Amino acid sequence: VAEALYKAQAETGEIKGHYLNATAGHCDEMIKRAQCAKELGMPIVMHDYLTGGFTANTSLAHYCRDHSLLLHIHRAMHAVLDRQKIHGMHFRVLAKALRLSGGDHLHSGTVVGKLEGEREVTLGFVDLMRDNYSEKDRQRGIYFTQDWVSLPGVIPVASGGIHVWHMPALVEIFGDDACLQFGGGT
Repeated sequence: VAEALYKAQAETGEIKGHYLNATAGHCDEMIKRAQCAKELGMPIVMHDYLTGGFTANTSLAHYCRDHSLLLHIHRAMHAVLDRQKIHGMHFRVLAKALRLSGGDHLHSGTVVGKLEGEREVTLGFVDLMRDNYSEKDRQRGIYFTQDWVSLPGVIPVASGGIHVWHMPALVEIFGDDACLQFGGGT
């Protein structure tokens, strides 16, 4: 993948990217995969934090931080946990847990595109991900004031069925402090 990426960059003059997925059955293998990404010059490592587990995620987050790698967090399996309104766990809880565990960006839904969610609630957990301080706002799903003190924020990632025509809505929704991913798995 790294060879193809560098070849495409050389041919087009455009920056290309790939998130090497470090998710594995145990932490040692995840660290080896992150080391491989670093050796290949890949600046971003990806982890499926719900399938990989929080302890594994924290270990990988510390490794990435210590070795100047960004940690992109995918939320594979989240719908099993957060889409059931009767017995599930809201994504805001999963987003907070990720912020405590460590990561640089996290898929957050879009409000538009195929990963649509309720606008105010989505914006509420986006604020919880990236802001240092969030006031109680029940309409946005923030049920108590949250002060993260010095804990780093997480950049929300809008992806999944979005395209260039969604840009005005995405910028209006997320502002300029977000990662917008187009293409790929759509």
